[in-house]
Amino acid sequence: MDYVNGPGRNHLFVPGPVNIPEQVLRAMNRNNEDYRSPAVPALTKTLLEDVKKIFKTTSGTPFLFPTTGTGAWESALTNTLSPGDRTVSFLIGQFSLLWIDQQKRLNFDVDVVESDWGQGANLEVLASKIAEDKSHTIKAVCIVHNETATGVTNNLATVRKILDHYQHPALFLVDGVSSICALDFRMDEWGVDVALTGSQKALSLPTGLGIVCASPKALEASKTAKSVRVFFDWSDYLKFYKLGTYWPYTPSIQLLYGLRAALDLLFEEGLDNVIARHARLGKATRLAVEAWGLKNCTQKEEWFSDTVTAVVVPPHIESSEIVKRAWKRYNLSLGLGLNKVAGKVFRIGHLGSLNELQLLGCLAGVEMVLKDIGYPVKFGSGVAAASAFLQNSTPLIPSRI
Repeated sequence: MDYVNGPGRNHLFVPGPVNIPEQVLRAMNRNNEDYRSPAVPALTKTLLEDVKKIFKTTSGTPFLFPTTGTGAWESALTNTLSPGDRTVSFLIGQFSLLWIDQQKRLNFDVDVVESDWGQGANLEVLASKIAEDKSHTIKAVCIVHNETATGVTNNLATVRKILDHYQHPALFLVDGVSSICALDFRMDEWGVDVALTGSQKALSLPTGLGIVCASPKALEASKTAKSVRVFFDWSDYLKFYKLGTYWPYTPSIQLLYGLRAALDLLFEEGLDNVIARHARLGKATRLAVEAWGLKNCTQKEEWFSDTVTAVVVPPHIESSEIVKRAWKRYNLSLGLGLNKVAGKVFRIGHLGSLNELQLLGCLAGVEMVLKDIGYPVKFGSGVAAASAFLQNSTPLIPSRI
């Protein structure tokens, strides 16, 4: 943004990367350190313990990889599976598509369950496949919790119920990149074997940390998994955990301090309060979209996402023009439609370090952009709908009571 500067702040409402709190920026504004000194292992130990809380696990083992969500995907797969293993994976949008592509390129036998973009994972098909798999050829069920391209959230508890009902031993692998720290996520209760997230989403950090958490069952599977892995090998990390030095290679010192600050902020607000805040912002955004006379890409309420809303535009409007206009005229960053929904939707991200008034500013900006491109929006309609809901539902800030 320094090269295309505009007055005031950029209003960042893409569904990741998100706004970074000032406390996190300050925490990362430091020089390099010797990661073999006593200080960094001591910091890492507290991070590993506290990261378990965002997954809601007491039995899981976390790994902090200097990578993106894509790297975290690869870590989850290669540490638990062998080439040729059968996986069931759900294609419901761009990011589930990319994970499926990765599975195929890693030489797994991917059984793809495809749904229309805007629908959730077809769990009836999953139940049928699990019921038929008497010989347990399915080694893993891979699902994206929150599909960022379409604003669809999947029901993870139901996946676990299906596996348990048929007493199927398949591993349960979950992409929680745009859900963990924003949506309800219960690793232990839902029997998730590997969960993962990225630092640039609800944790409100820069991109660069892929955070993976493995259940005891997943760790046991890693002992016999034959997929080639080097950089993402859990066993290397576990060796250094036992030594108390924690790192098999150089970590990003600045991101570790940033993660410490980000976790402190989440815990100060209270994780349940954080989830409730995201629910409010998601509901307010959907009410605004309805007031504008536009449709949500997500086809059923049960799949609505509280971290991103994909807004369908009329056929005569090219959604990328909305995104371009917002950025060029109002310094507002919105998400583009991707792949099958390119040109058909624009996305409003409402996750991470974000409050009610920031969201209302975004919604006001969207109304101006819609008017700019010729859509007959009534000024204030979406803002009013969202404001009315937020005024009645927003609690006092916990730290200021």
